[in-house]
Amino acid sequence: MKVIVAKNSGFCNGVRRSVNLANKASENNKKTYTLGPLVHNPTQVQMLEEEGVGVIDEDEALNLNNSQIVIRSHGIREELKENIRKNLNDVIDVDATCPVLLNIYKKIIEKENDGYTVVIIGDKEHPEIKAMASYVNNGIIIKDETEAKNITNMSKLYVVSQTTNRIDFFENIAHELEKTNDDVVIENTICNATRLRQEACKSLSKEVDCMIVVGGFNSSNTNKLYQIAQKYCKNVKRIETVKDLPLQKLSNFNIIGVIAGASTPDKVIEEVVNRMDDLTNEELMNSIEDSMKKIYPRDVVNGTIIDVKDDEVFVDIQYRADGIVKLDEMSEEQRENPKEHFEVGQEVEVYVIKLDDGEGNVSLSTRRVEGMKNWKNLKEAFENDQTVEGDITGSNKGGLTARVMGINGFVPASQIAPYFVKNFKKFVGEHWDLKIISIDERKNRLVLSRKDIVEEKLDEQWDELEEGQVITGKVARLTDFGAFVEIGGLDGLLHVSDIAWTRVEHPKDVLNIGDGIEVKILKLNKEKNRISLGRKQLLEKPFAEFVGSHEVGDVITGKVVNLLDFGAFVEVSEGVEGLIHVSEISWDHVEKPSDELNIGYEVEVKILSIDPEEEKIGLSIKALKEAPERTERKPRRNSEENKNRSNAKAKRRAEKKESNNEFGDNDLNNNIGFAIEEVLSGIEIEDEDSTEE
Repeated sequence: MKVIVAKNSGFCNGVRRSVNLANKASENNKKTYTLGPLVHNPTQVQMLEEEGVGVIDEDEALNLNNSQIVIRSHGIREELKENIRKNLNDVIDVDATCPVLLNIYKKIIEKENDGYTVVIIGDKEHPEIKAMASYVNNGIIIKDETEAKNITNMSKLYVVSQTTNRIDFFENIAHELEKTNDDVVIENTICNATRLRQEACKSLSKEVDCMIVVGGFNSSNTNKLYQIAQKYCKNVKRIETVKDLPLQKLSNFNIIGVIAGASTPDKVIEEVVNRMDDLTNEELMNSIEDSMKKIYPRDVVNGTIIDVKDDEVFVDIQYRADGIVKLDEMSEEQRENPKEHFEVGQEVEVYVIKLDDGEGNVSLSTRRVEGMKNWKNLKEAFENDQTVEGDITGSNKGGLTARVMGINGFVPASQIAPYFVKNFKKFVGEHWDLKIISIDERKNRLVLSRKDIVEEKLDEQWDELEEGQVITGKVARLTDFGAFVEIGGLDGLLHVSDIAWTRVEHPKDVLNIGDGIEVKILKLNKEKNRISLGRKQLLEKPFAEFVGSHEVGDVITGKVVNLLDFGAFVEVSEGVEGLIHVSEISWDHVEKPSDELNIGYEVEVKILSIDPEEEKIGLSIKALKEAPERTERKPRRNSEENKNRSNAKAKRRAEKKESNNEFGDNDLNNNIGFAIEEVLSGIEIEDEDSTEE
């Protein structure tokens, strides 16, 4: 096995300068800190901490006293640097910003003053770019060609790059800007050390069987080297320290190349190279044997992510072959965007599906690890009679499907609620508390219940309710006879007659499903699970409102709504009716109200009476009309004349009785005459009686 170290590996001049400045600062008697990690290499940061150089953030930096701050090689925002120098007089700052970056700051300030718009190509979250952008007022940061295509029809663009970008990457983006804009000035600000290192990586990757890229997993320039190596070498391993060296895999390669990022300490590079150089074939095989894990399908092992792509993640599991997690073996959340959930250097737990996927890789799964953990948690919840949370995902004839901790479960119809439920679909999409009533991981079976939980909640709700209580609810469904209103998990009936004081033909004319309404509890029956509700009871009675604004003698207009033999009912206000007695319709004799009025007629009436207790209103039409003149009546007979007339009638009736045995034509004629006289006299008497009345 031959090991070749690429030229220009390890510290660039800027990093070496910043490390030296930090070490020198630590020799003073003051506490020394770096504002953020000095470089993106954990090993180097740890070495500085051992020398007494700690790491602080911006908030901590602005509250320091009697200390030293080393400004890291990536630079910091201009305003932050000024605040430190202005407000912390007893704090000494040591500016370890890379000289290359200081020169870029100078150039972009000059170009912006000349009227150019500065375009920075890089990662806007990288500290180098954050610092760079702070030196211009209207700079634009773009990360790829797609964003470059959105910049069109502009003039006077000054284009610079993050110092660690790949040259081909920068040139492609700059070319896109040139195609759609005028007067584009391109300044290649990629660090010369970076350029040389990338060229060396490209050249060496073509010559070796395997490339080992050494550097911090959070190092931008190391990431770029890894990308370049993958383009030109089939086998590329990324490590941070010698501990990550995959010795078990190196026996397959004759020539191994090594390249290190700009922030990788020389010490780390030497350890890696020496570790491989010092191994004889026998020692190598022994190391391989010692370091190899014994893994089997269905095992759960720890690994380190070495590469992340759009549809797969590569994991070093310390086995003779790397592991790979395909898209369909990721969790639903991870599957949406693997690069958001996985990053190089991250430690992960993976499930071993099989040791060879047909391409020499170990087939792994993160989804199944999560599933195993979830099954374990569900079993514990079942054993401890604990409640779990789940989302209702669907329905069928037998019940509902639910998703609990990433596991599919089933809620039978009988376990949905303690009462009969006809429509299951309405629950889809809801989030429920559930109890586990049966669990079998081997059969992938999870049976759930909501019934007991609902029952407990209903009992609590019943205890909180009382007749006469006013409560806010939501209209759940409408029927011909009323509306069902949900109040805290319970359904109460708002009968159509209790919706409003006015007549309601159908509840849908007044209410909509989902409406929030205030109701009064009229009656409770826990045994039958019935709640009677009222809405009109919370509204002012129309009669009271009418009485408050009207009085006896007022003339108003109303509409005939009902006709009966004794009178007509007239709606004088919404929900308020009054009666026109048949005798009050006209001065003329009216046999029936329907002879004079029809339902729907608008009539003008006078209020004759108001009875608040009985809620009755007496109305009159004829009272608005002038009474007709009376005809002259015959003078009344005096009492003596009436007495004589009565005696004469009695005498005639006696004579008639005596002669009832035999009588001739004359007698008949006489009797007829008496009868006519009596009838005529009777009519006269009745007329007199009516006059007296």
